[in-house]
Amino acid sequence: MTVRIIEKGVEEISICNLLDELKKNPEINKCGAIFSFEGIVRGEETGKTTVKMDLNTPNRIETENELKEIVSDVKQKYGVLEIAVVHYIGNFLPGDPLFLTAVSGSHRDETRKALNEIIERVKYELDFKKEEHTRDGTNIIMSGG
Repeated sequence: MTVRIIEKGVEEISICNLLDELKKNPEINKCGAIFSFEGIVRGEETGKTTVKMDLNTPNRIETENELKEIVSDVKQKYGVLEIAVVHYIGNFLPGDPLFLTAVSGSHRDETRKALNEIIERVKYELDFKKEEHTRDGTNIIMSGG
């Protein structure tokens, strides 16, 4: 199971890598659904054009451990087979991947719910600092604890 926070450029894992990993699980034959999500850097929003973005966390190891706890909670709550998550930190351009997750489960309902909860909890519970550099200046967004 992959649950990692990785510095951009140090190691590259794609959404396809996560899907392949889920399919290697010896119990994949019990699954009827795999859902995935790839969050990317948005280049334009409400009249603002993002030129680049910096995303960091004050303590990568602590944040990765919190991510593992979220994954464990969601896996148990929904009874899905497997969850894989990669969150990148570093410097990004519009279109670059930031957050990848994939979930395999017996049925689409619980699998989709597990995916949605992973996405929302990562966004709101983990301690990331995002600096969006736009043509008009820098916007700092804090999330999590």
